[in-house]
Amino acid sequence: MKHFLARLVITALALYVAVSFIEGITWTGAPVALLGVALVFGVVNAFLKPILAILTCPLIVFTFGLFTLVINAVLLLATAHLSQSLGLGFTVDGFGPAFWGGLIIGLTSTILTTLSGTKPGKDET
Repeated sequence: MKHFLARLVITALALYVAVSFIEGITWTGAPVALLGVALVFGVVNAFLKPILAILTCPLIVFTFGLFTLVINAVLLLATAHLSQSLGLGFTVDGFGPAFWGGLIIGLTSTILTTLSGTKPGKDET
């Protein structure tokens, strides 16, 4: 449970960094709402990312993995759509901001995960 909460906070912070630096990504809500957006982002990543990765595997291989940046942008757009439906106040104004936002979120999340010592898939036993 501690690992889940740490990942949720890291994702929320990464989303906040993207909102702060990328024009076209906005969030108008309480800090708790950003945790909600992070939760939506995690669920979208858990369910859609594997499907999109399998469907676009040839493109991922052909581009030496760079197509995953496009997949991340699509996942961020899906997160924005779902967050708007849930009234969380998170919006992305198109593919360009989603692309750069996905890149910033990925980098920030990697840095924060490394600094915190929280590793993806780490058991808490």
